[in-house]
Amino acid sequence: MTSLRIALLSYRSKPHSGGQGIYVRHLSRELAALGHRVEVISGPPLPELDEGVALTVLPSLDLYREPDPFRTPKREEFTSAIDVLEWLAMCTGAFPEPLTFSLRAWRHLHRRRGDFDVIHDNQCLGYGLLPLARLGTPLVATIHHPITVDRDLELAAAPDWKRRASLRRWYAFTRMQARVARRIPHLTTVSQASRTEIVEAFGVTPDQLSVIGVGVDTDTFRPGRGDHTGPARIVSVASADVPLKGLPELIEAVAKLRAERDVELVVVGSARPDGPAAQAITRLGLTGAIRFVSGISDDELADLFRSATVAVVPSRYEGFSLPAVEAMACGAPLVVTTAGALPEVAGPDGLAALHVPPGDAGALAAAVGRLLDDPELRRRLGAEGRRRAVEHFTWRRTAIRTAEWYERAITKESENRC
Repeated sequence: MTSLRIALLSYRSKPHSGGQGIYVRHLSRELAALGHRVEVISGPPLPELDEGVALTVLPSLDLYREPDPFRTPKREEFTSAIDVLEWLAMCTGAFPEPLTFSLRAWRHLHRRRGDFDVIHDNQCLGYGLLPLARLGTPLVATIHHPITVDRDLELAAAPDWKRRASLRRWYAFTRMQARVARRIPHLTTVSQASRTEIVEAFGVTPDQLSVIGVGVDTDTFRPGRGDHTGPARIVSVASADVPLKGLPELIEAVAKLRAERDVELVVVGSARPDGPAAQAITRLGLTGAIRFVSGISDDELADLFRSATVAVVPSRYEGFSLPAVEAMACGAPLVVTTAGALPEVAGPDGLAALHVPPGDAGALAAAVGRLLDDPELRRRLGAEGRRRAVEHFTWRRTAIRTAEWYERAITKESENRC
């Protein structure tokens, strides 16, 4: 395979929360290991990258950074019209980062015409990508899942019209993403379930979309003896405290389980003080039984999965679910909902995981309780989960298939120009 010069664009690449930063880090590392030259071009929060992968930072106002999200920038921070646009859009309640990052990417890359063989956008889908396609370098994009799914679930859970109006303004960028996606001929996504959702939500044609699953570092995420003693431990990962992740249902299931068993829940993520998870914890009196941890490394996450009596993915939708694969790679017995790509990732019910309907706290409690009471079933699911992760979901496999996809896009674009 020819060595390629790859520009990998990522508008935000938080390394330990959410799939985008994880995808950028591991895909770039494995592409470099295959002999390709990879340069990640990112706005804040910045990714953690491995040796051999270059990073170019496109500074922004970073309006959503911790610990001061929605901050007011100082006057000297405004250095361009794009900065002003970003600030004004945030002031109206919109989420401007996909648009403003794409404009900064255009400003940067049009000065570097000829430096790359392919430009790969990771879920930004901003208007600034469209002139990039006219630079003569093939433009491709990954859509992990359409953010319209997140929007619709949050709208359904909104308590009043004011909240719904605010959400519609925040998610207005999804209209831009749909328009841009329809103009990019080479798209990939991570599962057949996500492919179906993208075709329906964004109006792209099925032949635009290739399916390339993502992976797990099977050396870091591997079985071993956990050092946990005490109550049975349930572990779940929630990159955001939003209805999509199903945390309130999991918390309610824990309350049901604690009526008969000594259990604790550890959530990798954080809960908003006024969010649905915090409200459920207070309402059910579970403050001492549920712990949130965030900002942990891959090694720490793997240790946590190894310490789990049961791992749970309670989501109402997943375009793929890296946490499910990471838990399986660690040999953790797993319970997943049947939402989105989760059955596709975890395999048939009872093979590497138990399946439950999304949004059903009773079914979730019953499945977790079944595993807590059956050590042999936990052992069997854990062993099958590890086998499935190693055979189907490695970053090396993802990188090889992605490089083949690049080659097809480059060949097709070359034919179109002739």
